[in-house]
Amino acid sequence: MRLIHGVGARAMEWLHTNRAGFRLDPDADPEVGFLDRFKPIGEAAMICKVLFREGVAGSRQASLARGLMDHLWRDALDGGRSLVRGGRQEPLSPIPFEVYLPFKEMGYQEPETERAVRLNHRLGSWAALEVLPMRRLGLSKFEQRFGLTPSTPVEDAAERTWLARTPEPWTVEGRIGYDITHTVFHLTDWGQNPAGLPAGMADYLALWLPAWLDDWLDLRRWDLLGELLVVDACLPEPTLDERAWRGFAAAQQPDGAMPAVREMPEGSPDDVFDIVYHSTLAAAFASVLATSRAMASLTAPVPS
Repeated sequence: MRLIHGVGARAMEWLHTNRAGFRLDPDADPEVGFLDRFKPIGEAAMICKVLFREGVAGSRQASLARGLMDHLWRDALDGGRSLVRGGRQEPLSPIPFEVYLPFKEMGYQEPETERAVRLNHRLGSWAALEVLPMRRLGLSKFEQRFGLTPSTPVEDAAERTWLARTPEPWTVEGRIGYDITHTVFHLTDWGQNPAGLPAGMADYLALWLPAWLDDWLDLRRWDLLGELLVVDACLPEPTLDERAWRGFAAAQQPDGAMPAVREMPEGSPDDVFDIVYHSTLAAAFASVLATSRAMASLTAPVPS
């Protein structure tokens, strides 16, 4: 448990120290779009929310997470005004909504963004937006959390995902791996409700996840390995795979950064941040959920 918790504590130190890397580009090239850099901010906010929800972080880690959330809202998003601007530039994009939701759930508010979400939700084009099945599932769950009727029922959206079809496990490669992990994140409400994972998916993952953990550990694909460790912690009966966790922890840098693939990249601070921020977020996410599950197992009643 000490090793697992230490990974998350160091990751949060790095994320807070390098919080200026969560930046927007107001003058982004139109071919790239202003919303391109919103994704890291939404991901960081979601991980901070999970950390507070699970309640297993130490006071230092919790203070860093709150400081990071405040920075993301106040500085990166300009107090929420950047969400409004993004919504005006790309009115039907769900990105401002996806980024805003974890902030709203943590007590931050931007009324104009909320009005835009409710307006867009009434438009046929919002429901007709063509996205990957895993992404559609995520949008349905986000709508549900916001208090809206999902444009596509969650059960229907889940049935269209790769994981619901439980295909041949040896066909999993990078992109499919991320489809799997995010399907689990959405169905379990980011680890809060393991029972939200349908039994067939849970059984399939329990059978094949150990092999995938071995594969990505041997390939030193730390970013996807981190997400798969989160999946393990989301299962009704997590394994907390010792070999995978030891290899994952050994890859982490002394300052808390987690390489995405193999070794740490070289380059300017901004370039390095853009490459490793996600793998470091995955490390923090995996750590807090695994620590929570390990502590829960220690307090579980002993069968008579």
